[in-house]
Formats: sequence, C-alpha cells, structure tokens
Amino acid sequence: MKKTLLLLFIPAFLLLFQQKASAQSYNYAVGLKFSGYENGISGKYFLNEGTALEGVLGLRNHGLVITGLYEKHQTAFNLPDLKFYYGFGAHVGAVGSGFYKRYGSDDEYYNSSTILLGADGVLGLEYVIPESPIAISVDLNPRLELARGPFFDIAPGLGIKYTFK
Repeated sequence: MKKTLLLLFIPAFLLLFQQKASAQSYNYAVGLKFSGYENGISGKYFLNEGTALEGVLGLRNHGLVITGLYEKHQTAFNLPDLKFYYGFGAHVGAVGSGFYKRYGSDDEYYNSSTILLGADGVLGLEYVIPESPIAISVDLNPRLELARGPFFDIAPGLGIKYTFK
C-alpha cells in the first residue's frame, strides 16, 4: 500500500513543481552519497542547463555497486540555489557470501557471491550554499533489483558535494 501511494505521489510531485529549468550554479561536482543501499563516492556532470549525469561508486556490506543516473534539474520554490531533480538509471555490482538483506517482509541470506543488476530512480532537492562550493542534497532512491528478484524498494539518500564551475 505504501509503495502504491509513493508511486502515485511521484508523478503528482513532478507535475506540481514543473518549472522552466534555469542555469545551474556549477558544471560538475564530486562528493559523498549516503543511502539505504550503499554509501560511497559520487560525481555529477551537467550536460546542459537542466540535464546532468550522476555516478555513484557505492560500498556495501560484502560488496560494491556502480550506479549511473540521468537527471533533470529545475528551480524549486522560486529559489535560485534550490533545485528539484528527478531521473532514472541503472546499477550493477556484486555482493559476497555472508551478506544478509531484508527486502520488505522477505529476509534473504546470500550464502555465495552474487551479481546485482537493476533499474534505479531518483527524486530530490539539492541546495547549493551561496558563496560556497558546497551542495547538499536529499532524495528518494527507488530501486528495482532484477538479478536477485525482482525486488522493489525505496530508500532515502543524503549527499554532500564539492562543486566546480
């Protein structure tokens, strides 16, 4: 039920806050990303004013996952330093034996190494601190795990980045 409500909420949120994209305040950034799946190093590169590519090299218990995202950025709440972003992408990685994961109400123990492969989404807000090269983001990260599933899950994310012009 909660997942259904979230899936209905996301398109409504996109329509509600859809605005013309304005110029981003940086061209690329590197930083740290903390989420319910992995914590790791992130990098973001803007292709144009409102479109960015983001990659995350995430470490998790007994494993490593690489995630790539295509993101659209727009001004949020008419504040030039606050951006609303949404996008999609994919992940690939592996976890070793001894890894325990809970998917919703299903418990799963990996007694051997396994591949992780699936689709990802992102929906969030990013704030670039004025007169500073620091950007902070909070987001929701829906993920569909295909190699060991299918499993669907949504986790919160927090990012901090150092930006470059």
